[in-house]
Formats: sequence, C-alpha cells, structure tokens
Amino acid sequence: MAKQSRQEVITFKVDAELARAMEGVPNRSEFIRRAILVALDNICPLCKGTGSLTMDQLRHWEDFARTHEVKRCADCSAVHLVCAAVEDECSRSNRS
Repeated sequence: MAKQSRQEVITFKVDAELARAMEGVPNRSEFIRRAILVALDNICPLCKGTGSLTMDQLRHWEDFARTHEVKRCADCSAVHLVCAAVEDECSRSNRS
C-alpha cells in the first residue's frame, strides 16, 4: 500500500470582497491550492516573489546587466532578457 503524504492545514484571512468573489467556487480549497501552485511556478527566480532584491542579489544583477538587456519582443510584446553579445532571438526569427 502506498504511503499517503501528510497534509498540513494552512489558514489565511481574506477581505470581504475576495470572500464574496469566491462564494460561487464549488471547491475553494482545491481552487486555492491550484492558484498557489500556478503562482509558485511563475515567480521571479531572483526575488522569489518578494518584489525586491537583497544587496548581494542586486550586486549580482548589476554584474549580469552589464552584458544583458531587457527588451520587448516585436512579435509577442513579451519582455525578456537578451545577451548583448547575441542578436535578439525574436528579431532573428523575423528575418527567416
């Protein structure tokens, strides 16, 4: 028989507006679990979702930024990092 993973209960408060918005969600626990997993898959790899860098992270970022640029793709408008030594991949594919 497979060992079941231990579940932990985590609670949090929401404001009245969010509580009303979730009233029609049939399984709020499952909805919240999935939303959290999606959010965790899409967090910034540097700040881990905090929105700010430590002084050490900032120093590393500044070193990295000397040879890289933040650009917006002309095709899809996504903002992405581009190595200054290599042409923008989106631009290169446009010439094909």
